Amino acid sequence: MSEVRFWETKTLAQMNAQEWESLCDGCGKCCLSKLIDEDTDELYYTNIACVLLNSKSCRCSDYENRFAKVPDCVKITLDDIDAFHWLPPSCAYKRLIEGKPLPQWHPLLNKGKASEMHKRGASVRGKIVCESQLTGQSQDYIVRWPLDECE
Repeated sequence: MSEVRFWETKTLAQMNAQEWESLCDGCGKCCLSKLIDEDTDELYYTNIACVLLNSKSCRCSDYENRFAKVPDCVKITLDDIDAFHWLPPSCAYKRLIEGKPLPQWHPLLNKGKASEMHKRGASVRGKIVCESQLTGQSQDYIVRWPLDECE
């Protein structure tokens, strides 16, 4: 008898708050600064992390108060589904909208543990610089690795 997995039987709109939150793998990629080329509208990821991002756990250090502390923090909701284009290809929200399965390293497929994600290099662990410690211009920190699928 196979286990029923909610993300395979429900749409994002049908999920309750707990299910929605559990889709977040905690990779930290959405907490990286992004740049948009004004001429081409091309999106570029940087390895510049929000001041609230814990570099070891890759989770927000003050999730409940993040909007008060970081005014430009973006809440990922169905209301913003058109803005999902800025999410990395490995993001569960984006993958489910695109009809793709969760990556094999996703915590929901690994007993709730993020260790497989970190082991496969799918998180920001060991790859970021805090925005409070920058030297130089933001464009000096552009990276390609957040766009990797990391299957």
